[in-house]
Amino acid sequence: MARKKGFVSEINVTPFVDVMMVLLIIFMVTAPMMDSGLDVDLPQAKQVDNLPTDAEHLVLTVREDGTLFLDTYQVQLEELEERLSMLVKDKGRSLFLQADKSVPYGIVVDVMGRIKSAGIEKLGVIALPTTDSGKPAKK
Repeated sequence: MARKKGFVSEINVTPFVDVMMVLLIIFMVTAPMMDSGLDVDLPQAKQVDNLPTDAEHLVLTVREDGTLFLDTYQVQLEELEERLSMLVKDKGRSLFLQADKSVPYGIVVDVMGRIKSAGIEKLGVIALPTTDSGKPAKK
């Protein structure tokens, strides 16, 4: 007497594992590229706190050539107050300033004055920590 073959109740996980391995490799390759920021040679300070890890803060960067970036988007100096008022003050976010150490002091003061005139009272400044020898600490 011939028996009828029924359904196989086993799950074949080989295709699932293959897809997961490919996704893992893709994320391992692309993750370091997503973390790259703007190239700024930061000054050093003895006491440095860590940046908050929440997404509710913006970083204003002043590069060596004087160009301004709000996070990764370039901003002209003339439109800085309007952008800061719209993106930082109105949304209740925190603002941090990072400037290349070779930027003239007058430009940094001008940018800080524009930040204050945009209505932002609290401003964090980003710097590299120093070691006891005065050299910058490794990241």
